[in-house]
Amino acid sequence: MCLSQNVYGMIRACRQAIPATLLAALLLLAGVSAALPSAEKEIMGLPEVKKKGSLSVEEAIQSRRTRRDFSDRPLTLEALAQLLWAAQGVTGKDGRLRTAPSAGALYPLDVYVVVGGHGVEGMNPGVYHYVPPSHQLESVASGDLRDGMAAACLGQSWMARAPVSFVVTAEYKRSEIKYGPRAERYCSIEAGHVGQNIFLQAEALGLAAGIVGAFDDERLARLLGLPSSHKPLVVMPVGYRK
Repeated sequence: MCLSQNVYGMIRACRQAIPATLLAALLLLAGVSAALPSAEKEIMGLPEVKKKGSLSVEEAIQSRRTRRDFSDRPLTLEALAQLLWAAQGVTGKDGRLRTAPSAGALYPLDVYVVVGGHGVEGMNPGVYHYVPPSHQLESVASGDLRDGMAAACLGQSWMARAPVSFVVTAEYKRSEIKYGPRAERYCSIEAGHVGQNIFLQAEALGLAAGIVGAFDDERLARLLGLPSSHKPLVVMPVGYRK
């Protein structure tokens, strides 16, 4: 839905007077996303990541499990940065190659993070988009959208208890330019690579991670304010173990 500058002005004013969670709920009831116009997107730098941890790859593989119970302890910004880097961080000296493999190195995937109230230390609740080349986040939507996200994921309420959730999306045209109709399959394969990287990094950090593929695509995309060309493939709730 396209909103005029006047409506966005009203939303900005409401943000100052209405709690973010309530504002997001009211906007959803009205059929409006809490997404910010591009001119208002804030850019946030992330801490430098660690390339050596205390858990070996073999130990992380051995202990990896899908977990659905989370404590209410917020993630540190360092832990969030580490998870985002594991998902799609840049590792090549040329600034191009990333942590997860991609057919033809075309990288059609994007990673968004849904941050709940008190979900990450020092961060406001909302939806953020990871920018791999600069290792930064850009704001996409404001407010705690975890309940709406769980509802869009066919009512899986356990997801709303995680302090953050990672949403992996695909923009098929980036792969179609080389692979045509085969691109959709390659994107699904790549989403699996990203998911496993998040799982293993979560294990290495002592965190719990789940994974969800059952959701209403359009409802979830609309709620999170995703670009129309970014199709959600996987949602991964992450938090400290209960």
